[in-house]
Amino acid sequence: MDSVPSVPDWALPGSATHKQVPPPADFHRPSRNLADPIGIFEGQSDIGAALVPGSASFDAATGQYTIHSAGYNIWYQRDEFRFLWKKMSGDLSLAGEVSFPKPEGYGDRKAVLVIRQTLEDDSKQIMVGQHGTGMIHLAWRAGQGEQMKDASYRFGGTLAKTQARRIGIEKRGDSIALLVSIEGEPLHQFGPPIQLHFDGPFYAGIGFCSHLPATVDTGVVSNVVLENAAGRVR
Repeated sequence: MDSVPSVPDWALPGSATHKQVPPPADFHRPSRNLADPIGIFEGQSDIGAALVPGSASFDAATGQYTIHSAGYNIWYQRDEFRFLWKKMSGDLSLAGEVSFPKPEGYGDRKAVLVIRQTLEDDSKQIMVGQHGTGMIHLAWRAGQGEQMKDASYRFGGTLAKTQARRIGIEKRGDSIALLVSIEGEPLHQFGPPIQLHFDGPFYAGIGFCSHLPATVDTGVVSNVVLENAAGRVR
């Protein structure tokens, strides 16, 4: 019989009786990296090695990447999530459509479009995240081991009765912007870009985190576009 993974108190999600806090400053878990190509991506990783291993599949007929992952968060000074990646340099355009097949999942679960400097759990990164509630935001870790920050213009979600059809991230030099399509119109920039430098090569791709440290959930990212140039999202 499989043993139940031991979940540290800091990794539990927030609730009426518990406040999630950052992990201990010196806590790390080596990522599990697989040189297994999937769709347009060169490899896959369980960043931060969540307590339950993740998995992913690609349906070429539907253009859907289905990602299964546990993981307490993509936040604070380290992350836990399944990441499908490609090594890149220079400018890029990345976009996709997010859905969550299981309506009962935790509200703060998130599918992400990510640029990361490394595959380590505390890597410098910038991401566009779409949460289970529908909220979308642009967030970044300016340096390895630093705390995440997010743009003050978070928007969307069930409370605002707004669900984006498609999200994107665009890198022009060190300028990185969030792009959104609300009702199927062409993707357009939302808010000012963030200035963040990445040395090439870096890792660009898609991922998912259940926001539950030992419970696997599912996120789907469809019709993914990843181009090694800016201005190519569609």
